[in-house]
Amino acid sequence: MSDTPTIVLVHGFWGGAAHWNRVIAELLNKGYTKIRAVEMPLTSLADDAERTRKMIAQVPGPVLLVGHSYGGAVITEAGDQPNVVGLVYIAAFAPDAGESPGGITQQHPPAAAANLAPDSDGYLWVKPELYHESFCQDLPAAEGLVMGIIQKAPRASTFGDTIGTVAWKTKPAWYQVSSEDRMIAPQNQQWMAGRLSAREILTLKASHASLASMPVEVAAFIAKAATALA
Repeated sequence: MSDTPTIVLVHGFWGGAAHWNRVIAELLNKGYTKIRAVEMPLTSLADDAERTRKMIAQVPGPVLLVGHSYGGAVITEAGDQPNVVGLVYIAAFAPDAGESPGGITQQHPPAAAANLAPDSDGYLWVKPELYHESFCQDLPAAEGLVMGIIQKAPRASTFGDTIGTVAWKTKPAWYQVSSEDRMIAPQNQQWMAGRLSAREILTLKASHASLASMPVEVAAFIAKAATALA
C-alpha cells in the first residue's frame, strides 16, 4: 500500500476523531497504515478547516480526505490544498460556494431535527437520551446512550457558516449515502452526491453513524477510492 495516498479522516458534529475507530481498524486490517484523524474544535468552519489544513500540511505526499457529516463541509473548504488528490463523503454535507450546512438542512429537514437543543453558551446538543434514536439507531441502545453522553457539541453558529472554496469541483469525489439517516435527510444526501458528479455513489441501509454501524462497508469504500488514486 506504499503507493496509496495517506487517508485523513475528518469527523462531524456531535463526535470526535474516535467516531472513526472501527473504520480505522478495518483499514489497518486491509493493510492501509497511512492514516490520520483530525480532532476539530467545532467552533467555526474557518477554525475547523484551518485545523484540517494544518494536518494535511504535516503529511508528506498525496492525501485522500474523508469527511463524515459536517466533516464533508470541512473537506470541501480545506480540500483545495495541492497534495489533496481526492475526497470521500460519508453521509456528509457537500456544499457549493455560498451554501451552509444549515441552509442545506432546511431543504429537507431531517427526522431528528426536533431532538437538537441549544445551551446557554451557544453550543448545540443532541438531547443525550435521544441520541441513539437520532444519530445511531442501528447500534445497540447502550452504545448510543454512551455516545450521547460523550458527544462533542458544536457552536450552533457553525451551521450557518458558508463555503468559500469548493474542492469537489476540482478533485475527484466519492459519496456514501445513508438511506436511514435521521440527521441529514437522505434526499439531501442523494442530491449532493449527484451534484458533485461522484465517481461512485454507495447507498447503505444505515443510520447517520454508518462509520460505526457498517465499518466494513465504509472502509471498503474508502479503500476503493484510495486504490483508484494510487
